[in-house]
Amino acid sequence: MTVLPDDGLSLAAEFPDATHEQWQRLVEGVLRKSGKEVSGEAAENALSTTLEDGLSTRPLYTAPASGGSADADAIGLPGFAPFLRGGRAEGTAAAGWDVRQRLTHTDPALLNEAVLADLENGVTSLWLTVGRGGVPVSGLARALDGVYLDLAPITLDAGAEFGAAARELLRLYAERGVSPLEARGTLGADPLGHEARTGEAVDVAGAVELAREASADWPGLRALTVDALPYHEAGGSAGQELGLSLATGVAYLRALTGAGLSAEAAFGQLEFRYAATADQFLGIAKLRAARRLWARVAEACGVPGAGAQRQHAVTSPVMMTRRDPWVNMLRTTVACLGAGVGGADAVTVLPFDHDLGLPDAFARRIARNTSTILLEESHLARVIDPAGGSWYVERLTEELAQAAWEFFQVIEKAGGQAAALRSGLVAERLAATWSARSERLATRREPITGVSEFPLLSEKPVVRESAPAAPAGGLPRVRRDEAFEALRARSDAHLAATGTRPRIFLAALGPAAAHTARASFAANLFQAGGIEAVHDPVSVDESSAAAAYTASGADGMAVLCSSDTLYEERAGAVAAELRAAGARTVFLAGRPGTCEGAVDEYVFAGCDAVAVLSSVLDRMGVTS
Repeated sequence: MTVLPDDGLSLAAEFPDATHEQWQRLVEGVLRKSGKEVSGEAAENALSTTLEDGLSTRPLYTAPASGGSADADAIGLPGFAPFLRGGRAEGTAAAGWDVRQRLTHTDPALLNEAVLADLENGVTSLWLTVGRGGVPVSGLARALDGVYLDLAPITLDAGAEFGAAARELLRLYAERGVSPLEARGTLGADPLGHEARTGEAVDVAGAVELAREASADWPGLRALTVDALPYHEAGGSAGQELGLSLATGVAYLRALTGAGLSAEAAFGQLEFRYAATADQFLGIAKLRAARRLWARVAEACGVPGAGAQRQHAVTSPVMMTRRDPWVNMLRTTVACLGAGVGGADAVTVLPFDHDLGLPDAFARRIARNTSTILLEESHLARVIDPAGGSWYVERLTEELAQAAWEFFQVIEKAGGQAAALRSGLVAERLAATWSARSERLATRREPITGVSEFPLLSEKPVVRESAPAAPAGGLPRVRRDEAFEALRARSDAHLAATGTRPRIFLAALGPAAAHTARASFAANLFQAGGIEAVHDPVSVDESSAAAAYTASGADGMAVLCSSDTLYEERAGAVAAELRAAGARTVFLAGRPGTCEGAVDEYVFAGCDAVAVLSSVLDRMGVTS
């Protein structure tokens, strides 16, 4: 036995290490108690969670299971190829990540007020929508009145008007005496991203010319943005988002080097934009995998030292909800954490009311303060690549990188990003991914807090000024809450027309211990569709069910809630009383087949909630 020094930390030193096989045997015993007879690897697989892109998260990661990817020689060091641990040796430890605020006002004066307020209160760079859906190019000067352009980096998002917007910004730099060495930011040219958004092809020649000028005369500016948000917002997976960003980046590299730029200069003209979701570990792995993949492209181009990808992470618009939007503050906080830990150079936290219109001053304040708290109070930037070496993160990073590279090769075989967009291949692949995810959302295997889980029907709507119409015509924009939002909108219309929401009666049988779990489940389920669940009185029986149903004001629907034992004893009689009182459909909260013939339908964990709720609203006469 090895004797360790008495350092006060050797309490378990005399105990041998547990093996992976011993842990698996313990898992087998637990699963056996739940009725699952599995052993070895199968027992471990039973606790695994399936992700998109054919990936899965396992319940336990160990050094052998990491495949060696956590080895220091394999993952490298921050600031050195393959840049998995960060594009800069110092990471964000020196000053934190760039807190980049997105602003979409169309009025230059109002935009200027917002810009100055944000810069005075923690924002370190600006992301401005210019042209269609934003401030006019001619209003850019007024919008930037009072802004020290040598201190505040500007990122433009101007769609097809990127050339005019960039020229106007360069003119302002010259007019206000900003040295080319002091100007920082991104001119935002992204012809392929614009085509993905709108279906409108834009000649890449204008972007190439901007890159040539920036490379020669403006060393602190990058001309092109590789925006992966259109693919994320169309329902793409993390692997697809990465693969399409690679294909776009490679397309731009070909155009730039074909116009005479060196490979090093071409790499230096690109900034990549990715979505950060509330799945923090996947977000961390995505940014790390993106750097690894781009470093591989640089290596293939013969310039491995130029492969340090500059990353701008944006909290996911897809995860934002319109109902109970306050929960979005929590989602964006976790997403921002994942982006920061993942090594993003710049992070944009979208305001919690992003999907409701133009954010107000309070929402913008919370958005910028999210980064401030994580940087100044949680000290997330003090450690370079804090997730590095984690067996779980390293393996997830590697598996995601492999999946993304495979999809990138599919796009390249199809002729490259432009050809894949125009052929419909990209739209088809993203639609298939979103269809599978929509099924998980509909069955609530992927829950949406405040929408599909724990909705609050009495919530007061948050009203905002309408935002400018977003570019459309290309890939669709999806939202996780869209199916449930449509159901809630039907309920709102019914409330406006009749003064009450559609109602269903919860017929709870027996004591609270017998019915509480299923009554809570049923109430939660129906409220997700805007249907008020009336649970009064707390419990009913054959003699009281009819009167309670009549008093509830239910719209022809009732649901029995209790234990399987009480269902067998009383469900048939109570269901008959409910029908006699006017209930056209009687549901049972429990396994399908329970009390067959006594009830009409079943609601249970894993049922298609959207289909059930839509059908119920139809039968209640609640139209769109």
